[in-house]
Amino acid sequence: MTGPDATFGFRDVPPEEKPGLVRGVFDRVAHRYDLMNDLMSGGVHRLWKDAAAARLNPQPGEVIIDCAGGTGDMARRFAKMARRAQLRRGGADARIMVVDYNEQMIGSGRERGSEPEIAWSVGDAQRLPLPGACADAYVIAFGIRNVTDVAQALREARRVLKPGGRFLCLEFSKPTTELLQKAYDAFSFKVIPEIGARVAGDRESYQYLVESIRRFPDQDRFAAMIGEAGFGRVGYTNYTGGVAALHHGWAL
Repeated sequence: MTGPDATFGFRDVPPEEKPGLVRGVFDRVAHRYDLMNDLMSGGVHRLWKDAAAARLNPQPGEVIIDCAGGTGDMARRFAKMARRAQLRRGGADARIMVVDYNEQMIGSGRERGSEPEIAWSVGDAQRLPLPGACADAYVIAFGIRNVTDVAQALREARRVLKPGGRFLCLEFSKPTTELLQKAYDAFSFKVIPEIGARVAGDRESYQYLVESIRRFPDQDRFAAMIGEAGFGRVGYTNYTGGVAALHHGWAL
């Protein structure tokens, strides 16, 4: 017996089918993933990621899980920041574990080279291949909306964090004004799939990515879900008028 349908873009699909559908999307886009992020956001995603990394403030000796870490965009930021802190105050190397469901994305990340602090593995956000209370911080950037069971992924994040551990989730969200929402919709549905078709040769995958953003819970609902998973002091910061949001919580 299967549970309630999962979302795949604007479609509702049996939950057992979604992982394969999402895997197919990222198998197809992995080779152009970072370039497409720059084109779709005009490079603004880099500012969002820099802000999220600054909020995390990686420190020497910390264990950080970069879930759905893909090509290692965030992990490299964490490694660089932790290394700078280590030069100032000493301490052990940080350890950053990139876990992603898609082997092609992990492969693309490894091809770019890897800092010594970073370890790569293929794994499911809903069933992380890690022991409980093993990490000081857990970050997931632009990945949680692709998970079949978001609530389960949040519970897994709570499980692997030590008491006092930090949770951060950077994700597309809901613009805060009607005018911005209309402009964002026009750009998303008309321009992004066309860029995908021309640059990555794949309109369908980018149509899914646009639709998946619209099906994801808004800022307040997602904050409530984080609290329901067992986190305390939950909050969020909107970026670019709510086009993206950084949610945070603590494993208290």
